[in-house]
Amino acid sequence: MTLLEKIENNENLTHEEGLNLYEMDLIELGKIANKIREEKFQRKTYYNINRHINPTNVCKDVCQFCAYSASRKNPNQYTMTHEEILDTVSKSVNNGIKEVHIVSAHNPDTGLEWYLEIFQKIKQKYPHLHIKALTAAEIHFLAQQYHKSYDEIIDMMCQYGVDSMPGGGAEIFDEQIRKRVCGGKVSSQQWLEIHKLWHQKGRKSNATMLFGHIENRSHRIDHMLRLRDLQDETGGFNAFIPLVYQKENNFLKVEDFPTAQEILKTFAIARIILQNIPNLKAYWVTSSIKLALLAQEFGANDLDGTIEKESINSAAGAASANGMKQNEFVELIKNSGFDPVQRDSLYKELD
Repeated sequence: MTLLEKIENNENLTHEEGLNLYEMDLIELGKIANKIREEKFQRKTYYNINRHINPTNVCKDVCQFCAYSASRKNPNQYTMTHEEILDTVSKSVNNGIKEVHIVSAHNPDTGLEWYLEIFQKIKQKYPHLHIKALTAAEIHFLAQQYHKSYDEIIDMMCQYGVDSMPGGGAEIFDEQIRKRVCGGKVSSQQWLEIHKLWHQKGRKSNATMLFGHIENRSHRIDHMLRLRDLQDETGGFNAFIPLVYQKENNFLKVEDFPTAQEILKTFAIARIILQNIPNLKAYWVTSSIKLALLAQEFGANDLDGTIEKESINSAAGAASANGMKQNEFVELIKNSGFDPVQRDSLYKELD
C-alpha cells in the first residue's frame, strides 16, 4: 500500500512515512491536508472570544527559549493580586469573553492557594465563564513544590473550578532536545501522564508542540506520534497547536529560523498524522496572523481567539500584546475565503 493510499484510508503512518511527507511538494501536501480538513469542517474556521491572563512572571525554572519569565534577578518581576486578576476578568466579561485562559510562570513564593483560589473566585462571580488554566508544566511544579501527587493537584483544579487544560509545556518531547531548551521542567513522559490523568477525569485538554528552534523534523514527527498514541487511548485532546518558536530576547540564539514553507508543511503534516485529534489550531500569536490565515489551506480549522492581551509570546517578539478585535478577526477569516464560526472552549458552535 502506498503512502497516499494509507492517508486516504486514515491508517496510522510510521515515523519514516511521516518524515517522507516533508519531502513532498508544498502545494500537493496542502491539497491532501485541506481535503481532510474539508471532510471534517467544510470551509468553517473556528474562533472564540477569550482573554489571556498571565498572573506572574516570577519563575523558578530557566527555560532557554523563554523571554517572559523574570528569573536571574530580572528587575521587571510582577505578581498580580487576586483583586487585580478579578478586575481584569470583570472588564473582559463586559467585552463579551466566553473563556479566561490563565497561564503563568512557576512562582515558588505565592503558595498553592494563590494559584487555586483565584479560579474559585472567578467561577463564583462568573459561573458561565469557562476557565482554561494550568499547563502540565505548572501542575508538575505545584505537585513538586507542595509535595502533592498529580492526581491531588488535578482533583483540586476540578474542585476550584478549572474546566479544561491548555496544552502548554509540551515544547518538544525528545528528551535530549528538552534538556537543552527546558531542562528541569516537566519531562515528556510526565506531561503525557498528567494529560492522561486529566482525561480520565472526563475533562478535555489541548496539546502543543514548540518547533523551529534546535529540533529537527524527526523530533516533530516523534512528538506527533506520541500524542496520537495517547489520543487513541483517551480521546481527551480537543486540539493540536503547533507553536512557532519566537526568537527574540531569549538564550537559545537560533539563527536558522524556519521558512514559511517549512511552517506550512508542519501544519499540513500535523493534520495528516493526527486525524484522531479533531481540531488543528493555527495560533496566530506565534505564526503571525498572515501565516495563520494561509494555514487554513493547509489543514488548520481554528485560529484561537481575540485574546485581548498576551504577555508570554509578545515578550519574545510576537505581535500579540494587545490581542485583536472580534470584527477584525471575523473579516480577516471571511476575506481569506473561509466561514468564521464562533465556538465555545469545547468546540460547540455558537454563531
